[in-house]
Amino acid sequence: ELRARHGLRLYQLERSCCYSVLLLDEERGRLFVGAKNHLVSLSLDNISQQDRKIYWPAPVEWREECNWAGKDINTECMNFVKILHYYNRTHLYACGTGAFHPTCAFVEVGQHTEDSVFKLDLRHSEDGKGKSPYDPRHAAASVLVGEELYSGVATDLMGRDFTIFRSLGSRPSIRTEQHDSRWLNEPKFVDVFWVPESENPDDDKIYFFFHETAVERPQGLGKTSFARIGQICRNDMGGQRSLVNKWTTFLKARLVCSVPGTDGADTHFDELRDVFLLQTRDKRNPLVYAIFSTSSSVFQGSAVCVYTMADIRRAFLGPFAHKEGPNYQWVSYQARVPYPRPGMCPSKTFGTFSSTKDFPDEVIQFARHHPLMYNPVLPHGHRPLFLQTNTPHTFTRIAVDRVTAADGHYDDPRLTLFLPADVGTVLKVVSVPKESWQSMEELVLEELQVFQDSSPITSLQISSKRQQLYAGSATAVAQLPLHRCGIYGKACAECCLARDPYCAWDGNSCTRYVPNTKR
Repeated sequence: ELRARHGLRLYQLERSCCYSVLLLDEERGRLFVGAKNHLVSLSLDNISQQDRKIYWPAPVEWREECNWAGKDINTECMNFVKILHYYNRTHLYACGTGAFHPTCAFVEVGQHTEDSVFKLDLRHSEDGKGKSPYDPRHAAASVLVGEELYSGVATDLMGRDFTIFRSLGSRPSIRTEQHDSRWLNEPKFVDVFWVPESENPDDDKIYFFFHETAVERPQGLGKTSFARIGQICRNDMGGQRSLVNKWTTFLKARLVCSVPGTDGADTHFDELRDVFLLQTRDKRNPLVYAIFSTSSSVFQGSAVCVYTMADIRRAFLGPFAHKEGPNYQWVSYQARVPYPRPGMCPSKTFGTFSSTKDFPDEVIQFARHHPLMYNPVLPHGHRPLFLQTNTPHTFTRIAVDRVTAADGHYDDPRLTLFLPADVGTVLKVVSVPKESWQSMEELVLEELQVFQDSSPITSLQISSKRQQLYAGSATAVAQLPLHRCGIYGKACAECCLARDPYCAWDGNSCTRYVPNTKR
């Protein structure tokens, strides 16, 4: 009854769990789901109807091998689907843990919307090493661009050799330098995005979001986690004599999300949880929305910080971090930086080099020893957009929607944040004008209990077109509308005072506001 009132729908598979991957297909009207031993295709209009299932278990011999290695036969030695991407017009690309034997395969989904085809092509199954994690507890972050897969993942059974890896496609497989803590230091990858830099595709970059143990922390002060953004060029082919089949354009910078304290010391949110890219009219400049939590045992809280691509690019064009030796401090590198500047893509836009293999040796050596930038990336406004402290729960995911409200300007849409937590709830937060249109404040509209068993929400997709939110947890997939205008009562005043940008009074009831786009 409660579910019906909130427009909430649930989907569960028998003898499965862990719905950790959701892929939205607006054109076909389908939600593709990766779970334990299964791939599922659900209707975007109603996930509890018209499901199509693929059973994709790990082979018996892999499961036995996994069990002999001391893993649990029922909770670990299974195929947990971790990666699901569009490959082309007719196929998806899926990868799973395969009982600690990562494996990938193509999934046929048909050419047209009316095609009901949904089948696994196991004739062309591939090794998933460097694509999917071995361990079901580990997350995978990846993006598939132009038939190339870029992933941040552990490439070994023990989960110690973390790498940023390129596979598939016609270009050579490339990875980060192995066992070098300056490059990656016990990272946890969160998300990966492709962002064009200019009109020239040779300048395209891939951005990785992760958090890791900070190398720049003074020794003796214990381990500290820092949030990072890393960049690589899509056309990186590795070096010719040094860094062969390794990235030559990899750089990383600290991502800061902090609150100024009364005593002058900032409170930092360093555990990066999720990232949402909000597209703008310029595809080269999306806004980056990120969710953070604290790693402090004293202070608990979550924060949303927003970053611009201009600030991110500025950090990567700034000074490099440099350390003379083990007993020295990290400083800003002041000497001459070789040409072409490390981190720049080989293209006609910025230089004369056609491939990273043509880069001079001094550029490659500098890149190998200086992957870290000295300046961090600061959030827009130098503080979090939204903050929640001293609560027992932590935000796990984020989705952002642009809404033209009834009292808003057509060119100045409101932003609504949907923030799922590790107790199975979703918080709906809206930006509303404070004193003027230039000054906005965040208002919590409602908190909805999506999963009654309080299982943490681990995956999230938003459909602005259908006005629906889709969430996955260990136990189920949920679908809920972005708005429930009916809950704001039967009077005009209640409807308007709710300040929900999705809702307006139509003369009879509080109902979904549809802007007149002809203005």
